[in-house]
Amino acid sequence: MDFTRAKRLQALPPYLFAEIDRLKAAQIARGVDVVNLGVGDPDLPTPSFVVEALQKAAQNPAYHQYPSYSGMNSFRASAANWCKKRFNLDLDPSTEVMTLIGSKEGIALFPLAFVNPGDVTLVPSPAYPVYQAGTIFAGGQVHAMPLLKENGFLPDLDAIDPAVAQKAKILYINYPNNPTGAVADGAFFEKIVAFAKHYNIIVAHDAAYSEMSFDGYRAPSFLETEGAKDVGIEFHSLSKSFNMTGWRLGFAIGNAEILAGLGQVKANVDSGAFNAIQEAGTVALEHGDPFIKTMRSVYAERRDILIKGLQEAGLDVEPQRATFYVWCGVPKGMTSSAFTTLLLEQGGIVTTPGSGFGAAGEGYVRFALSVSKERIVEAVARIKKMDF
Repeated sequence: MDFTRAKRLQALPPYLFAEIDRLKAAQIARGVDVVNLGVGDPDLPTPSFVVEALQKAAQNPAYHQYPSYSGMNSFRASAANWCKKRFNLDLDPSTEVMTLIGSKEGIALFPLAFVNPGDVTLVPSPAYPVYQAGTIFAGGQVHAMPLLKENGFLPDLDAIDPAVAQKAKILYINYPNNPTGAVADGAFFEKIVAFAKHYNIIVAHDAAYSEMSFDGYRAPSFLETEGAKDVGIEFHSLSKSFNMTGWRLGFAIGNAEILAGLGQVKANVDSGAFNAIQEAGTVALEHGDPFIKTMRSVYAERRDILIKGLQEAGLDVEPQRATFYVWCGVPKGMTSSAFTTLLLEQGGIVTTPGSGFGAAGEGYVRFALSVSKERIVEAVARIKKMDF
C-alpha cells in the first residue's frame, strides 16, 4: 500500500531536536559518556510546592471531566495578575488571557486562525522551528528575517521588501531570543508596532524566556509598548520559568479579537489543559518568585563557567543577559553541523547546529545550560583537549 505523506509534511525539514536525540542515542549505545547540551529541557525539578498542589488538585473529581477550552477562570485571573505585577499590564482575564497546553501548542496552531494558502509570515532566522512549521501547516509561505550579530540579533525591518510586507499576515518575534540569547528594548518594540500598523500585520511575540535573565536584567513584555495590544499577542510558558516542560501549560495574552481566532482553532482540535495542572500553575504564578530568583542564580553560574571555558578554548562567544543558551561561533573553516559532529564524536558533547534554526544561524552552535555545573566543567575540559 502507498502511505505517501501529505505535502505539508514533506515540506517540513527534519525536526531538529528529534534528530539530535537520534545522534545522542547512537553515541550512548556505543558506551560514550554523553554530556547533553543540546535540547533546552531544564534538568532541575519542578518546585515541590507546585507538585504538591497538583497532587491535591488531582484528587478533586470535578477536575476529571473535560476542562474549559479557554482555561479555568482562576488560572487566567492568576496569569493576568502575574502580568500586572511583572509588566504592569492591565488585562481582562475573560477576553485577553487564554490557557494553552504549553506555548508550543498555541504557537503552532496560531497560523491556522489567520493564514490562508499563499499568505506570508515573517519569521526570524535563526528561530524556534515551530514558527515555520505552523506556517507550513496553514499553507502559508515563510519569509525569513535574518538575525545578524551586527544588528544585535534583531530583524532589520527596513530590509523587508514592501511587496512582501503587504502580503504578510503574521510577524514573529522572540525576546529574550532562542537560540541567540539576544534581548530587545522598548525602542525596538516601538518599531515593531509601527511596522505592524503600517502593513496591517499581526505580531506574535514568543516570551517563553522572559524570566530567564541575569545580571539584574529584566525582560520587558512586548505588550508594555504603546499600541502593542492593537496589533498583537504574546505567548508565555510555565515550562522554563518553573521547570514544568513536561506539564504542558502556558498562556497567551493580548488582543481579544486575535485571541478569539486562536480560541476558535483550539476548540476544534483540543479539549483544553487538565484542570489540576492549571490549579498547580496558579500556585506557581502566585508563589513562584523566590524559586525564579534561585533558578536565575543557578543558570548564571553555569553560564559563566561555560563561557569562560569556551573563550579559553579560543571560541568566539559573548555572555548573554537572558535565556539558558549560549550562542557560540564555530572555528574558522568549519560549518555548524561539522562542528556539532566534531563535538559529539570527539568530545561526547551534544550541541545544536545553528543552521538547524535557519540559514542565518550558520556559523554558530547553541549550547544549553541544562546540566549541572559539574557536567559543564567536564564538557569544557573535553573541549579544551580537542583539535579544531
